[in-house]
Parts: sequence; structure tokens; C-alpha cells
Amino acid sequence: MVTSSHTPIRLRDVAREAGVSQGTASNVFNRPDMVREEVRKRVLQAAEKLGYAGPNVAGRLLRAGKVNAVGVAAIEPLSYFFEDLWARHLLSEISKICDAQGAGVALVSAVSDERLDWNIQSAVVDGFILLCVEGGERLVDITRARKLPYVALAIGAADSNIPAICVNNIDGARLAAEHLLSLGHRRFGILSTLIDDDCIGLVSEAQMRDARYSTSRDRAIGYWQALETAGIAIADTPIMVTQEDEKSTHANMAKLFSGSDHPTALLAMSDKIAMWAVDWLFRNGFTVPTDVSVVGFDGVPESAVATPKLTTIEQPMAEIARLAVEAALGGLQVEGRRILPAKLVVRQTTAPPP
Repeated sequence: MVTSSHTPIRLRDVAREAGVSQGTASNVFNRPDMVREEVRKRVLQAAEKLGYAGPNVAGRLLRAGKVNAVGVAAIEPLSYFFEDLWARHLLSEISKICDAQGAGVALVSAVSDERLDWNIQSAVVDGFILLCVEGGERLVDITRARKLPYVALAIGAADSNIPAICVNNIDGARLAAEHLLSLGHRRFGILSTLIDDDCIGLVSEAQMRDARYSTSRDRAIGYWQALETAGIAIADTPIMVTQEDEKSTHANMAKLFSGSDHPTALLAMSDKIAMWAVDWLFRNGFTVPTDVSVVGFDGVPESAVATPKLTTIEQPMAEIARLAVEAALGGLQVEGRRILPAKLVVRQTTAPPP
């Protein structure tokens, strides 16, 4: 049998070459125990001769309507899933649940809209978990076109039709500030996650309230609520926006601690920022928590083994992952916005002020 080099070899071609029915050839690849050994060998030899690689597993699964896999998507390079502490923690919890259910996980990621659109459309999954830390609305719009179950995490969009699971950032941040106030602190500094793509360093209350990224804005509001209740004016608490990396965190720390009236307590909007702040303090002759107390946010595993162990606001990551996986696999869907509580975990980085 002669075939064009540009014509894909199909199962029917293999069956014809081997002198068997297409059903028998299909059984060789899918249910080999149902085929006599000599027939199985003949079909496999024909497949090898023609260059047939085997049935399209993805196509078969999609036709069956279920692939038992979850797509985890973000508008970030693939390295984000492994380098960002929050994303890595979430992915670990998602993986545990999928392992227990015998389900797979596919990482879907791209920085450009065009590539992300293709990656979402071609992913062989039952549904998606969207990490909407940045570009959330864009990611949701692209995913909706697949008409598969999906749930968004950490999204700030006001659209109540988007199924979303969020932590209560305002209440969580208020818990952090109230803890430090209860210890007697009165001089605070806030180390912020990104508020937009360009802003860095000292920002005003107005800039924070207009933040593009709602997570940063909501955590600032929670801090402010506790501080104002204690009689501390918002204007008396500097807000330093980092680029969520070590270099910018250290640069902001140098500005915060350039005078004698520096903060005795730091409210960091992520654990990684908090741990970089602690590192700067030790390098510059301060002790934690004797001189300065620090509270993080997220409750990533690294916070529990840091030196000293970090006091933080812990997100219920296992519960977030459980709800998200169930929705993505077509189970119980999330209706509107599901807001989960965060909790204060007190460890070794907080104490009364000096």
C-alpha cells in the first residue's frame, strides 16, 4: 500500500494492511486481551510498517466527554507555578486532591494573549482552575469560550457571575494589625504587594485605594480598619509598595528604617515579603521580634520553617483547592463569589515593642 507522505496514517489503513477489520485493529490498541496473539502481532507489524503511532488518545477521551484532568491556568510563564510561594503551595494542595482521586493536572500558562488563547483551547482537561492574580478578567474571558467548568482564584473583578473562591483579605489583614496592637505596638509600616504595573516605593492612601490589584487594596483596608480603631491615623503609617522580590523589599526597608522613629511593627502583604524583610533586619543589626515584629500573609509552608518562624495570616489552602478541584472536574459548582476566612497563626516574629 502506497500513501502520500502528507496523508496521516489512520487506523483503517493499518486494518487494511493487516487484512483485518477496523474493529479488530482497534482492539489491538485498546483491548489487546481480546485479540489472538498472531493477529495482534500482524496488526502491530502493519502499524510499524506504515508509521502509525497509535490511536489519538486525546481525541478519544474528548469524544467520551471526560478526561479526568484539571487545567490550572495563569497569565504567567510556567516558572511561576514553581517559583512563587503562593502558587506552589496551591499547586501542591491541588495535586494532593487529584492524586487521591486518580485525576491529572495540566499547567496552562502563557504571557501573550494569543498563546494563552491557544493553550486554553487545546488543553485536554475537564475544567479549569484560574489563578487570577493578574489579568484575571482576560483569563476568564478566554476560558469561558471553552464552555467547560471553571473557577477563579484571587480575582478582583466585580462581576458576580464569575465563579470565584477568595480569601477574606480585609478580615485577615485586620487580624494581623489587631495582633500587633494587642502587643502594644503604635508605630507601623506596611510592605505591600503590587498595586499596578508601574508603582513602587512610598504611596499615598489615595493611590492604594485606587489600586488595580484588589488583593493589595483589600489588605491595606483591613490594616487601616484596625489601626484607625486604635486611634492611629492612616497618614501616620507609611505604605511601601514592593515588586514582590528581594531587591525592592530590601530597598523599601532601607527607607523605612532610615530614621530613629522607624516602625516597631511591619505588616507584610505576603509571606515572601515578610521573610525578605526579616532578612534585611538581621543583616542591618536589628533583632526579630525584640526590636521589630513582623507579620506575613498567606501561610505558605516556608513560613513555618523560617528562622525565626513567621507569624502570618494563613489562607485555608487545602479547602480552596478542594472546592476548586471539585468544580473543575464537573462536580459541585461555585456560585458567584465564595469567600473563605483566613486565620492568625502566631509564631516567633511578634512580641511587645522594645
